[in-house]
Amino acid sequence: MKADIHPKYVETTIKCACGNIIEVGSTKEDIRIEICSKCHPFFTGKQKLIDTAGRIERFRKKYEKFQNDQKK
Repeated sequence: MKADIHPKYVETTIKCACGNIIEVGSTKEDIRIEICSKCHPFFTGKQKLIDTAGRIERFRKKYEKFQNDQKK
């Protein structure tokens, strides 16, 4: 194995937006994520709606005219 070519491997924490903290080993320090296995709908069995930057409102506004024409 060659010396000085491998990345530094450190103990780090992964912090989720829901507040869950996971201790792991990685080449990166202090990793932040938006969703983890504790809050993901697949693992929890509950539907959770995460609206980042108003995506739902922009979608509804974009297709509002089309939906109104369909109703008439």
